[in-house]
Amino acid sequence: MKIYTSIQIGGFHTNHCEDALVSTKIGENKVLIAVMDGCSMGTESHFASTLFAKILNKISQELFYSEFLNLEEETLPSQLKNVMKTFFIELKSIKNELSLETLELLSTLILGVYDKKTKEAEIITIGDGLIVHNGTITEYEQGDKPDYLAYHLQKDFDIWFANFDQKISLKNIEDLSIMTDGIYTFKRLGKSTNYEETTEMIDYLAIDKNATNHQDMLQGKMIFLEKEKALKPMDDLAIIRIINQ
Repeated sequence: MKIYTSIQIGGFHTNHCEDALVSTKIGENKVLIAVMDGCSMGTESHFASTLFAKILNKISQELFYSEFLNLEEETLPSQLKNVMKTFFIELKSIKNELSLETLELLSTLILGVYDKKTKEAEIITIGDGLIVHNGTITEYEQGDKPDYLAYHLQKDFDIWFANFDQKISLKNIEDLSIMTDGIYTFKRLGKSTNYEETTEMIDYLAIDKNATNHQDMLQGKMIFLEKEKALKPMDDLAIIRIINQ
């Protein structure tokens, strides 16, 4: 198994990248993956996605170090729910402690727990974004009005989670990518033409297997698109790709 990551600031942004990503082990055979996209209409939109990443890294470390205490291995659906619940509680606590406004916490989140032994994953998408599983594309589009997690922090988590429908279970994973919606914004530099065909960008970054022997494969592809094809996303783009070889 190899994990590739790439994060790219968009052409429309000059000061901060509003996306973030996390890829880390939470056990001997399990990894946590996540991509976040801060809302440009929010307050300091890069802050929310960065905060999400910091909280998830903290949770991942705690899970990794406590794994040996668990006598029974947790199922993937249960583990995803528990990670999400811990994240929910942590975010709500930080919001209260720092007196943050809801507008300061607007970020999408695609969060997954992947078992490299069984080649299975559980993924939740809060807001919009894209998942590619063995070449099959699952898109979540909310019409530029994502239903951010920050809007629901006052709710009972268990009730909210039970009614939330943007969750998928994946099996027999040979190739898995999660990415923010910057994938839809590639444009040819120096020209005022329409955006490039999104399916071609998805195919190149999430399906094509050239250069998978290089650990920086995704970053290399992004550089190639910009330097050789004059193509760059206008919005920030974060991608995580897992390939079983």
